[in-house]
Amino acid sequence: MSRSRTLIEAEFNPKVRGYWLLSGTFVLVATIVGIVLLPIWWIVGQWATRRYLDRMTCTLTERSLKVERGILVRREMTVPLDKITDVGLVEGPVMRLLDLQAVRIETAGQSTAGAAVQLVGVRNARDFRDAVLTQRDLVSDRGVSGSDPDTSTPAVQSGRDGGRETVAVLSEIRDTLRRIEDRLPSSPEG
Repeated sequence: MSRSRTLIEAEFNPKVRGYWLLSGTFVLVATIVGIVLLPIWWIVGQWATRRYLDRMTCTLTERSLKVERGILVRREMTVPLDKITDVGLVEGPVMRLLDLQAVRIETAGQSTAGAAVQLVGVRNARDFRDAVLTQRDLVSDRGVSGSDPDTSTPAVQSGRDGGRETVAVLSEIRDTLRRIEDRLPSSPEG
């Protein structure tokens, strides 16, 4: 298996640490009981946000988006570009105040609601989003999903042979459905 060439390494704005600290502060204040923990949060939060930012990476390769992050529990995700359905930008009021944006990556077949990956604080977020979408479109247009285009799926091959294989497959499916329908008991009309 060959390694994909790295196209872009995302850079993160250090202001994102302030955003994370403020977010934690808002949660603690909202719980009222958490107000007592604010001094501890500001001390531990300084260390935790610096460490988290230092360990966060996002790499766009020719075929995937690789994200690594975490302090105690390291999480590594590889999102194939051909599975990405949308790449959006999010700017809340606090984010706008700090001149930050979040990049949200959504995929086909996500098991959870929301974004598969959300990266807060990506520098030049619009350019990064555009680069991901452009590369995704290149991968999708070529029919590359981790394989050589010459050995790709029948759907891609149908473009080369006028659709004969696709028509043959669809005809076979139609005939199979007719055989199944013939075996089903007819329902009384009512």
